[in-house]
Amino acid sequence: MNHRKWHCLRCSGRDYETGEIRVSGGFWSRIFDVQNKKYSAVSCQRCGFTEFYAREASTLGNVFDFFTR
Repeated sequence: MNHRKWHCLRCSGRDYETGEIRVSGGFWSRIFDVQNKKYSAVSCQRCGFTEFYAREASTLGNVFDFFTR
């Protein structure tokens, strides 16, 4: 994907990929294997540099995640 405003901080590339990851936050969420933190990722296609941005994880998503493990 190419966006006029975005550029890589390392190589100044303009092409990027986006993705999403979920991770556990604290002790109890690790014990029960619940990923309650959500991040968007933007990765430069040229050099691979990746930036992460915190997002709100929905309660419904957390409940679904708990029961599908």
